Amino acid sequence: MSKFVSAGFGSFVDAEKITAILQPDSAPVRRRIQEAKEASVLIDATYGRKIRAVLYLENGWIMICAIGADTMAERLNG
Repeated sequence: MSKFVSAGFGSFVDAEKITAILQPDSAPVRRRIQEAKEASVLIDATYGRKIRAVLYLENGWIMICAIGADTMAERLNG
């Protein structure tokens, strides 16, 4: 059975599908976000807010959210 965690603002993600949680501060991560957007494999859960966490999913998709990477990690471990 899947465990879903809140990605903020009413969005949820399957915890078992997350392979990495990164902060969007570095140029390589920002580049990867742009590449995912161009390839239509980006899930935007920011609702227009600042990107605070980047979730890499096991199927190659990337999810961006407005809650911090630390907060997301706590939600996964809690």
